[in-house]
Amino acid sequence: MRRFVRPLVLTALAACCGAAFAAAAPSDQPQGKLPRWAMPESYQLDFKVDPKQQDFTGTTTIKLKLTQASDHIWLHGRELKVSKVTVTDAAGKTHAGKYVEVAPKEGVVRIDLGGKLAPQELTLAIDYSAPLNQQLQGLYKVSHEGQPYAMTQMEPISARFAFPGFDEPSFKTPFDLRLTIPSDEVGIANTKQVKEDAAGQGWKTLTFARTQPLPTYLVAFGVGPWDVVNGPSISPTEYRTQATDLRGIAAKGEGHRMEHVLSETPTIIHTLENYYGFGYPFDKLDLLAAPDFSAGAMENPGLVTFRDWLLLLDKDSAASYVRGSFNVTAHELAHQWTGDTVTMGWWDDLWLNEAFATWMQQKVTEKVHPEYRADLDRVRGAQGAMNNDSLVSARKIRQEITGNGDIETAFDGITYQKGASVLGMFEGYVGEATFQKGMRAYIQDHKFGNATANDLVASIAKAAGKGDDFQHAFKSFLNQSGVPYVQTKLSQEGGKTVLHLSQSRYLPTGSTGDSKRVWGVPVCVRYGTADGNKVSCELLDKADGSMVLEGASPSTWVMPNANASGYYRFSVSRADLDTLGKQISKLSDAEQLAYGDGVNAGFNHGELNAAEALIALKPLTGSKIREVATMPLRQVDWIYENLATTDAQRARVVQWVKDAYLPQLQQLGYRRKAGEADGDSLMRSILAESLAVDYNLPEVRAELLKQGDAALKPKADGRLDLAAADSDLLGVALGVAVQEHGKSAVDVLIAELPKTSDPAQRNAILSGLSAVKEGADAGRVRDYALSKDVKVGEMAALLRGGRNTQAGRDAMWQWSVTNYSKIVERTGSFAGGRLPSMMGGGGCSKAEADRLEAFFRPRLKDVTGAERGLAQTSEATLLCAAVKAKQDPAAILR
Repeated sequence: MRRFVRPLVLTALAACCGAAFAAAAPSDQPQGKLPRWAMPESYQLDFKVDPKQQDFTGTTTIKLKLTQASDHIWLHGRELKVSKVTVTDAAGKTHAGKYVEVAPKEGVVRIDLGGKLAPQELTLAIDYSAPLNQQLQGLYKVSHEGQPYAMTQMEPISARFAFPGFDEPSFKTPFDLRLTIPSDEVGIANTKQVKEDAAGQGWKTLTFARTQPLPTYLVAFGVGPWDVVNGPSISPTEYRTQATDLRGIAAKGEGHRMEHVLSETPTIIHTLENYYGFGYPFDKLDLLAAPDFSAGAMENPGLVTFRDWLLLLDKDSAASYVRGSFNVTAHELAHQWTGDTVTMGWWDDLWLNEAFATWMQQKVTEKVHPEYRADLDRVRGAQGAMNNDSLVSARKIRQEITGNGDIETAFDGITYQKGASVLGMFEGYVGEATFQKGMRAYIQDHKFGNATANDLVASIAKAAGKGDDFQHAFKSFLNQSGVPYVQTKLSQEGGKTVLHLSQSRYLPTGSTGDSKRVWGVPVCVRYGTADGNKVSCELLDKADGSMVLEGASPSTWVMPNANASGYYRFSVSRADLDTLGKQISKLSDAEQLAYGDGVNAGFNHGELNAAEALIALKPLTGSKIREVATMPLRQVDWIYENLATTDAQRARVVQWVKDAYLPQLQQLGYRRKAGEADGDSLMRSILAESLAVDYNLPEVRAELLKQGDAALKPKADGRLDLAAADSDLLGVALGVAVQEHGKSAVDVLIAELPKTSDPAQRNAILSGLSAVKEGADAGRVRDYALSKDVKVGEMAALLRGGRNTQAGRDAMWQWSVTNYSKIVERTGSFAGGRLPSMMGGGGCSKAEADRLEAFFRPRLKDVTGAERGLAQTSEATLLCAAVKAKQDPAAILR
């Protein structure tokens, strides 16, 4: 749910016209949440939608309870042209109401009731029309092979584009939905269709079953010439007595490609039911492959929507798509319990939805597909979140909401990956069975209602028999930003081995933050003993602490984050780090990732130089586990791109990479082998792209160019032979071809994209184009991102390239500034919070930070969420410059 605000000119026009037609706003105009003295109890939504048209019409009927006398009520609506408002009081008397846009940009409206009414039950009916949105928000229009479709994306605050209502998560009510659509179209919604009636020549009206209580952001439906594919029914369990119908929904002609995801879905649902002890609570389950979509997927109950490439698979699909399909499906289906059945009370608790779905998806994946190594995904996700969490401008998990921008920027790694890591850390602290008991109680206690962080933490504490100290420790990670930095020091005291602990906030070189901060950190360490190793744990809730390592020898080694289960970074002495590096084989795969993160953190903190970091990271590259072996690449890439300044320094880094990874790639080969593990396919694609594109190894580029050239060769029908390349390598092979051939390759790919509806092939074409070398062709590719051939949700794929050089970043910046209004006008797929990063991300100099500030500071009021995005992008740029200034590039050659 990442999108820009509307075009600035339209925003200004709406504000002007809203002010012109609005009466003076009452003094109780809400600045955040709507008041609770008008509470919706149910909705009847009627839509008349023809995807071939530009507009739709609707009637929204809301039954509500007025608990104080008033002549008006507050709700939400945006870009709705209201023709009639009818208020029916408890006695059945009707009153003519008035719809007043008070804050058009925010979508806050006032309904004047035609006079002051006493507290009572009211029915509010609003007739309106509105445009089918072009920016993937609310009820929006997309096309596939020239055929139009209309579908919805309401989260977080876009239901107000589709219908007037109380567009906040705590207002959960049942919804009744009717769709009047062309007779030859298909309509789907959250619930089963229960009726179809003729509605005049060429039209029909579909009626759907009443929903369970939902917030507005989970209402979903679609209209178009959809393929509807029946999947295997989801068999009953002890928690659900009836079989549940499962279907796949896809654009016309694509339904046959949903067989794989439909075959996996029942197992996911059964796994979730067994964990929560609570049956899937909705009357059916549809999975919809959207022709264009602003997010990865959306958990609408009964109608879960996805980017099409996540669902449309076949036997030759890239391993990353197959694995991604399962993981994203498991994430969205986990939401059916945490998010849909139990919904956050307000957006500051978005983590109750997203962190839990991320954490639960990993548990499901570990159970159903252990070979996918979701345990390592959790660690890597946490480490990625720590990079953002090291910024002074980082959000808290429970961030205060001061406006719509705070809602839109809450969908980030802090909410998802940090939140999931914190859950896993405290699950490990109390035990899996105890945590599950608390989660089952949480779902039962709040089913079909709302909950807060306090509810969740109290439920876990009760199950674990823990008191205030536990709750305080848990909340210390929710209510403050930052990463704990645990420093360890070994000593011998009275014949015992003692590990002294201290904590502060991790801050990289150049940070202006205050490091004096304390969390309740469950610190678990693994250490060597005479007969192997042991794990010891301690809740470190003060600045300093210690633990006795029973059975440790005086020369023991210590891994300060056992199982990598803790959300913290650690620091050990240089000697202890050397000792730990020699024990790599004794560490679990997750602990090896934690070791690598410790090395990276030490480098960015100024405790290690480049040579020391390269030496310390090298043992990881020999791992047979992809996630571990490739872990050093991020840090090595940074050294190569930002620190190495001479040919000799750059050559040394290239040699390090070549020695570490080229033999592995050569052993894997450049084609997927029959029956090979998907981990090998993923390793091949990562190494091929890194060695060919980032480090320009001629032997790798030559192999990929062969495949790229074969893919660019026209077939008899004139279409490109994209299947000639390995499906896992198609994107990078096209990228190498574009870099080698320039304009001729760019021309044929630009010509091919509008002819291609296959989402995986489109993604590969976009990836290939984004690899273009800086120059006139790069400008053409960026301009192409604004064309109608490129879907709104695909624009980012073309604009992400060229960030690893100063020239590329400068060119991207100049293009973005020149085309700023066009970018904002066309797309709703980027959040305003991501716009500064899209335009100026990847920088490593004060000059880049300064130009970012100078451009965006005067525009912050116009772009929702941009303030946080500007703060974080600017800070990251300045920190990169500070680390670059701190580190001596000459150390690379030592």
